[in-house]
Amino acid sequence: MQGQAQQQAYDRGITIFSPDGRLYQVEYAREAVKRGTASIGIRTEDGVVLAVDKRIRSPLMERTSVEKIHKVDDHVGIASAGHVADARQLIDFARRQAQVNQLRYGEPIGVETLTKNVTDHIQQYTQVGGARPFGVALIVGGVEDGEPRLYETDPSGTPYEWKALAVGADRGELQEYLEEHYEEAEDISGGVELALKALGSVNDDELRPEGIGMATVDVESEEFIELTDDEIEEYLEANDLLGPEDGEEEETDAEDADEDADEE
Repeated sequence: MQGQAQQQAYDRGITIFSPDGRLYQVEYAREAVKRGTASIGIRTEDGVVLAVDKRIRSPLMERTSVEKIHKVDDHVGIASAGHVADARQLIDFARRQAQVNQLRYGEPIGVETLTKNVTDHIQQYTQVGGARPFGVALIVGGVEDGEPRLYETDPSGTPYEWKALAVGADRGELQEYLEEHYEEAEDISGGVELALKALGSVNDDELRPEGIGMATVDVESEEFIELTDDEIEEYLEANDLLGPEDGEEEETDAEDADEDADEE
């Protein structure tokens, strides 16, 4: 009982290390990220691709209110996984940093600089009493000096640079799929297909365009562009990933049941 009480004391104190060198609240924040729907980032030869699973809890919910992909600057986008409210705070901070850099230096902020500014901000919440860590992970993708860059932010405040990564639910399976199929020489179109195939691998290869968000930043234009539902649907059809519309599957099941009854 005494050992359990000691562990609970370390659980409550964000600024206190446990005897084995752990910050439990940061680890719990990582668990919060795992409970969020998946987000994927892929760096290709001519740009970066961001893809998110926008799972809608109810047909009555407005799709536009589910925000998982954000434009931070013309050349940078961010995808999130975890607590949406925490993500919004960090997105707003990132946008302010981009604007300050443009006003102060007269040039767009670098993707690496922006990511490290955000992670420095996140890290402060692991050292201040009376606060909690951000329960969200971000994928920061953009173009810097003509080169595509892709970063991850962790609830501990650590930045990582990646060629391709997944955060959120099913991260292990998605990361395994990306490691197996990623090719650095792919173009943006190939990156979009890879991201969709990865999401399909954990969704029985049945995806709907309204349940997915995608954006790209290509090296040539250095512009953040969100794909429309029609564009996503074309990719899904071309890769045999398009699932039935809501209600279609139920009707098919009902028809099958009627046929079975007739046969009996």
